[in-house]
Amino acid sequence: MAQSDIDEDLYSRQLYVLGHDAMRIMGAANVLIAGMRGLGVEVAKNVVLAGVGSVTIQDQGTAEWRDLSSQFYLRESDLGHNRASCSQKHLALLNSHVQVSSHTEALHQDLLSYFQVVVLTDSSLEEQRWVGAFCHANNIRFIVADTKGLCGQLFCDFGETFEVKDITGESPSSSMIAHISKGNPGIVTCTDDQGHDFTDDMRVTFSGVQGMTELNSYGPIEIRVIGNHSFSICDTTEFSEYEKGGVATEVKQSKMLSFLPLNDALEEVLKNPELLVLTDCGKVPRHRTLHLGFQALHNFTQKHGRMPKPRSQADAETLVAMARQLSTDAQFDEFDKDVVRKLSLIANGDLAPVNAFIGGLAAQEVIKACSGKFMPLKQWLYFDALECLPEQKEGDKHLTEEACAPRNSRYDGQIAVFGSDFQEKLKKLRYFLVGAGAIGCELLKNFALIGLGAGEGGHITVTDMDSIERSNLNRQFLFRTEDIGKQKSIAAAEAVQKMNPNMNITPHQNRVCPESEGIYTQSFYSSLDGVAAALDNVEARVYLDGCCVQYQRPMLEGGTLGSKGHTLVVVPHLTESYGPAMPSGQKAIPLCTLKHFPHCIEHTLQWARDQFEGLFKHSAENVNQYLSDAEFWARMAALGEVEAVEVLEGIHESLGKRPGSWPDCVAWARMQWESLYSNHIRQLLHCFPVDHVTSSGLPFWMGARRCPHPLTFDPANTTHMDFVVAAANLYAQIYGIEGSRERGGILKILDGIHVPAFTPTSCVKIHMTDKELEAMRVCVSVRVHVGFLCVLLFTDTLASTSWQKV
Repeated sequence: MAQSDIDEDLYSRQLYVLGHDAMRIMGAANVLIAGMRGLGVEVAKNVVLAGVGSVTIQDQGTAEWRDLSSQFYLRESDLGHNRASCSQKHLALLNSHVQVSSHTEALHQDLLSYFQVVVLTDSSLEEQRWVGAFCHANNIRFIVADTKGLCGQLFCDFGETFEVKDITGESPSSSMIAHISKGNPGIVTCTDDQGHDFTDDMRVTFSGVQGMTELNSYGPIEIRVIGNHSFSICDTTEFSEYEKGGVATEVKQSKMLSFLPLNDALEEVLKNPELLVLTDCGKVPRHRTLHLGFQALHNFTQKHGRMPKPRSQADAETLVAMARQLSTDAQFDEFDKDVVRKLSLIANGDLAPVNAFIGGLAAQEVIKACSGKFMPLKQWLYFDALECLPEQKEGDKHLTEEACAPRNSRYDGQIAVFGSDFQEKLKKLRYFLVGAGAIGCELLKNFALIGLGAGEGGHITVTDMDSIERSNLNRQFLFRTEDIGKQKSIAAAEAVQKMNPNMNITPHQNRVCPESEGIYTQSFYSSLDGVAAALDNVEARVYLDGCCVQYQRPMLEGGTLGSKGHTLVVVPHLTESYGPAMPSGQKAIPLCTLKHFPHCIEHTLQWARDQFEGLFKHSAENVNQYLSDAEFWARMAALGEVEAVEVLEGIHESLGKRPGSWPDCVAWARMQWESLYSNHIRQLLHCFPVDHVTSSGLPFWMGARRCPHPLTFDPANTTHMDFVVAAANLYAQIYGIEGSRERGGILKILDGIHVPAFTPTSCVKIHMTDKELEAMRVCVSVRVHVGFLCVLLFTDTLASTSWQKV
């Protein structure tokens, strides 16, 4: 797959995480996924969406009632038919760039030889052993994934030698340089406001260094960290004297790994703790016992021709004895019989949420195996959620063999773990899902499979105001190409009703915010059993969290950022709420840095966002509130004087200089460009010229202060015109004026626009720090009162004028 062949519209978000090189390698990979029960289809769905070259799904079995508990592509009409054949047509629709085929015969070596990655799910230990040995000998990446009720297992073997090209997947660290000494070794000092994120043995390159220019072409240099703002490099005694400037940038280094084959790793994991990746540090002994428990399950199945029956105490005793014998043979002295007993009682269960979790991890390992990006699992991982089981009391009839026995129901896999009474409770629950994007689609799928709200009195309300775009199809798996342009909530509701026809679900297209409190009232929240948040911004999460705390409703919250993710369960007055004070882990960017002295990509992105919201969001919202909200003046009185005046002056600006036509909008956009990219920079350079020095005699433009250069508008420059076209159309839309993207017409309008000459002035004070800015804001009382007077006069004028709501 050449770079030009990558569908950037479809993979835009994924390219940001993986990059073009990794995507090209993935696009040539052939992947085999064996087993098409709930876990296998989760892995296949994620791998197809990721965009590998081909996926072959294999399964000899036919669909059973219990499969419907977690296999979202099987319907009741598929019962008795081959699982792989039934799933293939659905998986193929996920991504037209991936060839999806099915194989309904047994695995054999000739078949395996075709693939670069092989994934086994729902497989016997005997099959895992011979497939694993073959893959290891033939340099085929091998993955085993398995779930048993509330427990999961994952194993990876990527061969004798496997190169990880990018261990973290993060952007290379960089730091602005304040000084470099001459010495052996040379000491690099970073700017005070930034410091560095480098570590020992990391390699860096230098660019933009003035004076000691030898470093700019020296190549990667190994460093040693001295402190938060300094590190040592090579011998610089023969280099020129450092003058100013420069950036040190991390050079990503690859790492070679070696994996044990499955047959060896089965025994070695109990001796070598480094082979067990922890999902919970407090469960180390439990997960090592689970390693024996899963092997004992394979032995039990081979001996009895079946899995332990749900809640069978006799089968549990047999499994504990088998696992204890394995523990004795392995000389493992941390054996926990209670863990194995619980595993036996629930092993016949098939839970959609557990399959989704283990399936997501397994698919991520497939991506690592194909691309060489991110550190792979080395080599075992166990997961359990045994704490979900209720405490069993003597005489309790809710979790008996009879209560957990199969009954030819689509929920049999879940009943096997929690019993039939629990299932009936789930079906009666009422939930509110906010957001139908990537996480929202996954939640709705799980809700449908577990039967949440699928019974009498149960209900799910899902709201999302967005419509489906092509880039959504890469990760929001409920949507298809034909859904582009439809409302997400409607399309998602229709999709999950096909998975479970008993779903009671109502789609809304409302934003959950103060303006929609007439819809989502106290009565609405009081009717709910819980809320699930699948939102993409902190502001909305904080608001929804506040509603849940106010109305005493639990909230499930989750989010992702690249390859990272988080979940949070909020139970009012029992757990910590999401809350406005929750730390983000990100450093706050000083306002003066954003406005005058940006020096990294995060600064420019935040500056652009602030400009966009100020020009096209906040100003329009403030005008609408002024024109239609009876409580507007009361809210202004509650604000600080300076902030109130800024709001009112913005309203005066919006209504007093309202555009009357499309050419007025183009002229406004052209003036905005001139102000942002020429006049402001020229004023900054007038106050602080290129050769300006500080009171200490040091160059002003050094370290984190990077000297800017004003731009000259060029209609032949695509980027310049992109700004004018976008800004003019957004401005026109605010005022209900019909815009245009026809560049020929816009160029004619631009030819007739007079751009006034700009002359910098020495009267302008540019603040160096937020402290100076705050001091200035304290001394504005005169401006405040004059501002209020102007607004009052403006209001009198407005009273006799008819204005359309902006």
